[in-house]
Amino acid sequence: MTSFGIMTAPQQVGYGDILRVWQEADAIPEIAHAWLFDHLMPIGGDPAGPAFEGWTLLSVLAALTTRLHLGLLVTSNRFRPPAVLAKMATTVDIVSGGRLTLGIGVGSRPGHPLARREYEAHGLPFHDTAHAVGSLAESCTVIRRLWTGTEPFDFPGEYVRLTGAYGNPKPVQRPHPPILIGGRSSATLRVVAEHADVWNIPGGDLNDVIARSALLDRYCADIGRDPASITRSIHLPVSYDEPASTRTAIDEAVAAGFGHIVLGLPAPYPPGVARWVTTELIQRRSSAD
Repeated sequence: MTSFGIMTAPQQVGYGDILRVWQEADAIPEIAHAWLFDHLMPIGGDPAGPAFEGWTLLSVLAALTTRLHLGLLVTSNRFRPPAVLAKMATTVDIVSGGRLTLGIGVGSRPGHPLARREYEAHGLPFHDTAHAVGSLAESCTVIRRLWTGTEPFDFPGEYVRLTGAYGNPKPVQRPHPPILIGGRSSATLRVVAEHADVWNIPGGDLNDVIARSALLDRYCADIGRDPASITRSIHLPVSYDEPASTRTAIDEAVAAGFGHIVLGLPAPYPPGVARWVTTELIQRRSSAD
């Protein structure tokens, strides 16, 4: 069954704009989930424009909605130590009453200058790709253990090292909140095969998306995991002016096996945008099936 969600990038907009859209979507059953991104500075539009920190904003939105599943698409594993992130995610899961999906990835691409600059601007190290992927795998292991473990533990990893680690309280969801890993590189897909409940990829070249999904299937087979146990998720940009093009993109993604659709809403958000998404993109597509 296809599930639909919205993504409101918290840049070049005000807090009230995002809250309005999320609360409107919260009242519409056809919209199942909502997402923010995880950047500390804008990656589009005015480089000096506003950008909100994702996890603190997510916690507020979790408290001011009642139904939407929610998360960040996706958390940069480079920004926060994984044990701290596990604590933050637990807090949001409790605040939301068990509605969190932990979206996580390696972090910004080295070749994206507007994304890369936020590391230097905030005093954050930007490690090479091997470090980023290796630490992502260890982070997923640590986070899951902190969510589920009943005894303190040490973790002497290559990238993550913990002594006496323990998580209390535990998340509401059992055995733990779903883990969504975003990315398309071969190295990241190996981490997806081992750790993810959901895999997300940006839409664009559908042939590449299909090829990446097939590669994930092979990586799952390599470790004896059923590929069908990983939900396939895709982020598709919305066109307010040409909704038919967005509906076509949705149809193609669903036909390719992607049943978790995240619709990226460009700012500024028109009045009633969540209802527009429902009527123009979800319901019209459903009636055409």
